[in-house]
Amino acid sequence: MNITEVRVRLVKKEEGKLKAVASVTLDDCFVVHDVKIIEGAEGCFIAMPSKRTPEGEYKDIVHPLNTETREMMGKAILSEYEKVKSEANA
Repeated sequence: MNITEVRVRLVKKEEGKLKAVASVTLDDCFVVHDVKIIEGAEGCFIAMPSKRTPEGEYKDIVHPLNTETREMMGKAILSEYEKVKSEANA
């Protein structure tokens, strides 16, 4: 599997932990929208698209099945986020 495109949209709110939302295209044939980029205590991280259950819990709609894939997606998304953020501040 190859990540063939990452698009990042910065969140306009200056406050809050949600910094951006990304879309990731895999192998030019499958796209995952609404991957959140969140600022945490140890830096930014990604959160997969999720929905709220009737019990009030949030469950991922899509997610990587292994650590290697999650890390690959995280690096690609956060790299593009830093690029978009620096271009917006220039």
